[in-house]
Amino acid sequence: MSAYYKLVKREPLAEGVSIAHYQPTQHAQGAWNEHEQHMAPATGVLSAELQGYAPQKNMRIARISLDILGLIPLDEFTITTRCIRPGKTIELVEAVMSSRGRDAIIARAWRLLTQDTSAIAGIEDQSAQHKPETLPAWEDMKGWPGGFIESVRLVAAPDRREGRGMVWITNDVEMVEGVPTDDMVHLLGMVDTANGVVPRLGLGLSKLEWMFPNTDLQIHMHRVPKGRWLGIEAVQQYGADGIGLTSAVLHDVHGPFGRSEQILTIRPMPR
Repeated sequence: MSAYYKLVKREPLAEGVSIAHYQPTQHAQGAWNEHEQHMAPATGVLSAELQGYAPQKNMRIARISLDILGLIPLDEFTITTRCIRPGKTIELVEAVMSSRGRDAIIARAWRLLTQDTSAIAGIEDQSAQHKPETLPAWEDMKGWPGGFIESVRLVAAPDRREGRGMVWITNDVEMVEGVPTDDMVHLLGMVDTANGVVPRLGLGLSKLEWMFPNTDLQIHMHRVPKGRWLGIEAVQQYGADGIGLTSAVLHDVHGPFGRSEQILTIRPMPR
C-alpha cells in the first residue's frame, strides 16, 4: 500500500525530546503550489507523532491546534516533539515540523484524563442524514491539482452548495510507510479539506479569482473517532475585510465526534 510519508530515522534526545526525520511522497503534494505539502496529510503525520509521544494510561488527545507558519515544502523535514506541560490528568504536548532551516507548522495537543461519564453524556450535534455508502461519488473537488487530492475519494450530500454542506472523504493511503494507520490519525489527516469542500466562490483552482488559504487548523474531539470515512459538515464565511472562517462538525460513521475551525486570509489570486 502507498503512503504519504516515509520515516527516515528517529532520534531520542535529552529531556524527553524526540526528533523524527521524514520524506514526503507525491501523495502529500498540495493544491495551491506543486512544490508544497497539503496541510491535510501534514496534520495526519503531526497527529501521529503527538499520539505516539510518551502515551499515558487513561489520558487521550482532546484538542489539536496547528499554526501554519508558511509554505510547507514538499521536501525532507523533521518533527520535534516534547512535553511542555506535564501532568497526570492534564498534559500539553508540542510537535514542530521544520524544513529547509525553518519551522513550517507548530502543533500542540491537550491530553486530558478519561473517566466514565456515560451517565451524564449528551451531544447536541446531530448525526448525518446519509451514510457515505449511500451517496454518489463527488468529483468536483478533483478540479484542484496535487497528489493529495488525487489520493482521496469523496461523496456528497445532495444539498451541498457553495458555502455550506456535507461531504464524506476517505483514502486508501497509509500515513507512514510500513506503519498501520490508527483511525484517529487517518481521519484527522483529512480534516483540513474542510476548507475546500464548500468554497463560496466555487471549485477548481484555475477558475478562482480569489485565494482563501487557512493559516491555522483547530480540532476539538469530545470522543475518539473510529473508522475510515470522515464526514465534514462545513460552513464557510467571508468577512468584508479580507478575513474568513471555515467551521465544521466532524463525523465518523457512528456520528459526530468533534469540530474544526480554520481562519482564512482572503486575497486576489495572482495572475
